Amino acid sequence: MDRAPGLSVRLKLTLSYAGFLMVASALLLAAVWVFLLRYVPDGTNTPGMFGPSRSDLERAFVPKAAAGLAFLLVFGLVGGWMLAGRMLAPLTRITHATRLATNGSLSHRIDLEGRKDEFRELADAFDTMLAKLEAQVAEQQRFAANASHELRTPLAITQTLLDVARNDPDGDTRELVDRLHHVNTRAIDLTEALLLLSRADRRSFIREAVDLSLMAEEATETLLPLAEERGVTIETSGDITPTIGSDTLLLQLTTNLVHNAIVHNLPDQGTVWVTTGVHERTAVLSVENTGRALSPQLISTLVEPFQRGGNRTRSEHTGVGLGLAIVKSITEAHGGTLTLAPRPSGGLRVDVRLPAVPPRAG
Repeated sequence: MDRAPGLSVRLKLTLSYAGFLMVASALLLAAVWVFLLRYVPDGTNTPGMFGPSRSDLERAFVPKAAAGLAFLLVFGLVGGWMLAGRMLAPLTRITHATRLATNGSLSHRIDLEGRKDEFRELADAFDTMLAKLEAQVAEQQRFAANASHELRTPLAITQTLLDVARNDPDGDTRELVDRLHHVNTRAIDLTEALLLLSRADRRSFIREAVDLSLMAEEATETLLPLAEERGVTIETSGDITPTIGSDTLLLQLTTNLVHNAIVHNLPDQGTVWVTTGVHERTAVLSVENTGRALSPQLISTLVEPFQRGGNRTRSEHTGVGLGLAIVKSITEAHGGTLTLAPRPSGGLRVDVRLPAVPPRAG
C-alpha cells in the first residue's frame, strides 16, 4: 500500500531554519528583558523620578519586539527556502540521473562541479558506478551477440546435413553421422564453456587451499597426448605455489592456458614452458609458447570472448574461442591479474598472478 506523501526535505529544512531563527530571536529578547528591563524601576511609585518608567518601556518595546519577530519569521522562511534549494540542488541532479538510469539510459553523467564536499563525492561515486554499469551492459550485450552467432553456426550446419540426408535417404550415412557428431560435440563444448564462464563471473564457488604447481602437472599430463600429436614439447618447472580458490576452476584455468599454448604453436617443433612460483606474496603461474610474432594490438583482443587471433585456422582442437576469456574471468574471480605479452622470438607469454597463502607461523 502506497504511503501518503510527506513533507519534502526542502520544506523541512526551511521550517528548521526559520524555527531556529525564531528561537534564537526569542532568547535574545528574553535576555534583554531579564538583564535590562527588569532593573528599570516602575515610575508610578517612585516620587521625583523623571524619564521613562518600566511600563513606558514595555509599551514601547513589546510591539516593536513582536514586529521584529514577525519580520524574522518571514525572513527565515523565505531565506531558508532559498538556502535549502541551493543546498539541495546537487541532490536534484543526482535524482534526475538516477531516474534516467532506471529508464535504461546509462550514458548520462552528473559531472557535479564545485568544491570537494559530501555532495561532490556522492555524485562522483554515482558517475563511477554508471560508467561501470554501462561497460558491463555493453560487454554482456556483445557477449550475447557473439554467443548467439557461435551457437547459430553448428545448428545451421546440423540443419543442412539433416536436409541432405532427408533428400537423399539412400546415400552413405556414415560420413553424415561423423560430421553430425563433430558438429554436436562442438556445440556441447561451447555450451559447457559458456556455463563455466557464467559460473566464474558469479564467483559462487567454494574456496580452499590449492597448489598451482600440482594444477600445472595435472594439466600437462592431461594434454600430453595432444602435444605429442602436434609435435610440441612441454617443459614444466617451479616450486610449490599455494593459493586460495576453487580447485576445479583453477585446474580449468591451467588447462586452458596449456591447451592454448599447444594449439597455437609451431607445428612439429614447438615448445611450451609452464612455470610456477611465489614472488612477493603473489602466486604466479606462467605459460609460454613458441610461435609466430604477435603484435600488441592483436594480444589486447585475445582475452575477448570468441577471439582466436588473426590468421588462426579452425581445426579439431582450436576450441570455441572462450579459452582466454574463461582464464581472465577465473583470474578476476580469485582476485588476481592476467597479463599477456609477446615473446621477442615469437609466441606468447601469459602470467596469472593470484594472492599467495601467507606462511604459517611456527
